[in-house]
Amino acid sequence: MFPWNSLFSLKNNSNQKDFMKNMQQSDVQSFIEKIFSQMIPENMQGMMQQNDTSSQKENTRTEHPLHAEVFETHLFVFVRIPIEDEEWLKKMKLYHTSNQSIVEGIPEATDRHVITLPALVKKKGASAQFKESTLEIRLQKSFNAQYSEIDVSDI
Repeated sequence: MFPWNSLFSLKNNSNQKDFMKNMQQSDVQSFIEKIFSQMIPENMQGMMQQNDTSSQKENTRTEHPLHAEVFETHLFVFVRIPIEDEEWLKKMKLYHTSNQSIVEGIPEATDRHVITLPALVKKKGASAQFKESTLEIRLQKSFNAQYSEIDVSDI
């Protein structure tokens, strides 16, 4: 299917070794892109470029004013907030909905921060723990996806 023999033939093996030794990382990437552009049809190349842009979007993180770190495990959603001053713990208030965590009162008394959660969480079972200058909020994930059937009738 692919003409690998023409690309990596044993006839001019010494030339290829010299070529590979002198290549920089950007040269290798452009060489690979050139090879793929020659081998893959144009309609497939468009799909590969879309995957490149989506992977770049996944790597970018949205910066939150509190520098909160949000991640999920199989059973829980965790929100970690670095706390600069332990006095914040006395004046802050924490709330949550099924898909958001709300932090009020830090750093200023009038501040309100809404953190969107990556999964739905239960109403009960949340806990918060302060350790090593970090407030960790643990929310239990909700696996009960409630849905109702909607009757479609003739109008």
